[in-house]
Amino acid sequence: MISPAHHNLSLTLKIWRQPHADAPGEFRTYQLQDVSPHMSFLEMLDILNEQLIEKGEEPVAFDHDCREGICGMCGMMINGQAHGPDHETTTCQLHMRRFEDGDTIVIEPWRSRAFPVIRDLAVDRSAFDRIIQAGGYVSVKTGQAIDGNANLIPQQDQESSMDAAACIGCGACVAACKNASAMLFTSAKVSHLVQLPQGAPERKKRVLSMISQHDEEGFGACTNTYECEAACPAAISVSHIARLNREYMKAMLTSKE
Repeated sequence: MISPAHHNLSLTLKIWRQPHADAPGEFRTYQLQDVSPHMSFLEMLDILNEQLIEKGEEPVAFDHDCREGICGMCGMMINGQAHGPDHETTTCQLHMRRFEDGDTIVIEPWRSRAFPVIRDLAVDRSAFDRIIQAGGYVSVKTGQAIDGNANLIPQQDQESSMDAAACIGCGACVAACKNASAMLFTSAKVSHLVQLPQGAPERKKRVLSMISQHDEEGFGACTNTYECEAACPAAISVSHIARLNREYMKAMLTSKE
């Protein structure tokens, strides 16, 4: 239920506080009054931090950057849901009108061995960067940009590739998965390139290297529960995981390595 826009909210916040990865963490409870329903969720946390600083307490650390749903930095679990209750929405796009006056909101970081806590709600997602470095790029010389109509790509392939490219790398798929698998992220990066002519020359090497890095980082295996798709703010389809599996099997069977 969406709160009436003219009523400010009084909230109880239970927030995970942890000074660093090797330190024990705990939930701490904060009371926040007079929260405008027009605020974004991150603006609400900004207000809390201002009050904590005024009291001489440590502010809550959380990742953020663009605050426009583009960068993928703002991920956190809100009442057990990645990015909160809204579908296809990042935390920074979530507004406080989605909550009721008097609500208790539980806020915690992504939970994954591959995403160690840096501090409080901020986690280290550099494992994603290393998966990209393992093969999520095109290294062959493609020359100068040509006219778009000169390089014909079937519409279905083009649209599917761009759907995969919409992945913002936020990590919600990992946080939502019971196995902490990053297969949706990895498949999106593979699927994006494999459906375009520029990505074809390195398709075998790419998928083998990226899957190897995925496993080395400690992410779990996919067991098809579809929680990743449900949590993804960019609505990345699990059909890309199916494509990834096909690409991986073909590469394993035909690679000379």
